[in-house]
Amino acid sequence: MIAIILFFILSVSSIVFFTMNVKKIRRNILLGRDIDLSDRSSERWSAMFKVALGQSKMVARPFSAFMHILVYVGFVLINVEVLEMLLDGFTGQHRLFSFLGGFYNFLIGFFELLALGVFIGVVAFWLRRNVGKIKRFLSSDLDGFPRLDANIILIAEIIMMSALFIMNAADQNLQLLNSAHYPKAGSFPISSIIAPLFSGMNEVSLILIERFCWWLHIIGIFAFLNYLPYSKHLHIVLAFPNTYYSNLDQKGKFKNLDSVTDVVKPNFEPSYQPVTDPNSPQRFGAKDVQDLTWKQLLDAYTCTECGRCTSSCPQNITGKLLSPRKIMMSTRDRLTEVGKNMDVNGGVFKDDGKSLLGDYITSEEIWACNTCNACVQECPVNIDPLSIIMDLRQYLVMEQSSSPNELNGMFTNMENNGAPWQFAQADRLNWAKEA
Repeated sequence: MIAIILFFILSVSSIVFFTMNVKKIRRNILLGRDIDLSDRSSERWSAMFKVALGQSKMVARPFSAFMHILVYVGFVLINVEVLEMLLDGFTGQHRLFSFLGGFYNFLIGFFELLALGVFIGVVAFWLRRNVGKIKRFLSSDLDGFPRLDANIILIAEIIMMSALFIMNAADQNLQLLNSAHYPKAGSFPISSIIAPLFSGMNEVSLILIERFCWWLHIIGIFAFLNYLPYSKHLHIVLAFPNTYYSNLDQKGKFKNLDSVTDVVKPNFEPSYQPVTDPNSPQRFGAKDVQDLTWKQLLDAYTCTECGRCTSSCPQNITGKLLSPRKIMMSTRDRLTEVGKNMDVNGGVFKDDGKSLLGDYITSEEIWACNTCNACVQECPVNIDPLSIIMDLRQYLVMEQSSSPNELNGMFTNMENNGAPWQFAQADRLNWAKEA
């Protein structure tokens, strides 16, 4: 009964704490400007199933794709066994689903093979990050907590899978001893390999090992659940809504500002009806996270920090300061800071004298971008760093009149001559006459 009470307190408190953090993240995302992405629902469902569930963009890099699929499939399906462990915790039973007989034996054996796949996958990922000299994992973008975050999760998963195998190995020995509360159930193709290590132990010692590993695994699950809101591994959850709300337009298609269109278009189309309220002036582009859309903020929280975007960015490859991964991480860091500001100020943001542009992302970074969309193409969960870069650029140009000299010359020519080149409009067709 004491174990049931402790389990109940642990599970309820974990779920409550997780729910509180999820609400904060939802609030932070909704600080962004509204954008209607309710159209083309069939295409959106297709994108979600293909990209988030089907991992279709992972296969561009076969080795990491195979390892990720091992971990991903194992993580999802092993939760069926975790469900049994949770029910055992609430009821005080052991192997509650053992009444399924032979099918139960098959399931436990299958889950052990999946757990082995997870174990191999996370060990491979840990070695790639800490032993292999892969450039995208050595970048200064990951210095500090991001690098620690990745290792915390990988080591935790290794410990949890090890606990599962040791638990089953002790359980197998207890079944052979006909111990009470340990019915003969389950098949252990992996744990049976290490089971002989415990064969000489007495029943009390085996029960202590089995119970310790059971509690370690359960506590690890609840700890992982509540670590998610602070970790890049939140993408496990957010990848699905993020891919559903993907930008379905062709890459390279840029959106005009409605407020600018409302001023310019009537000059060419007198029947045009403005869509914005002229009495409610809007900021051109984005200076801080509140100026971005909720989808862009969802992108920031969904970032996996895998670095595929940065490793494929031609500007980063050639030594420029730009890193699309850093753009997303900086946006998330600023959004988190804004959320904490609201937490201590009764849910209202108090100006802290900071902004996304300038304090987190420099103008040098965003002007380095050549808008090639390589980062958008490479992202395994359809994040769009380019949209944030362009909004920050719009703010610099249209609000601050701050842009590189090369662009200033082009803007002047367009204003005076109607074209980027320094020729009078009357001379624009001279090239045709010479031909």
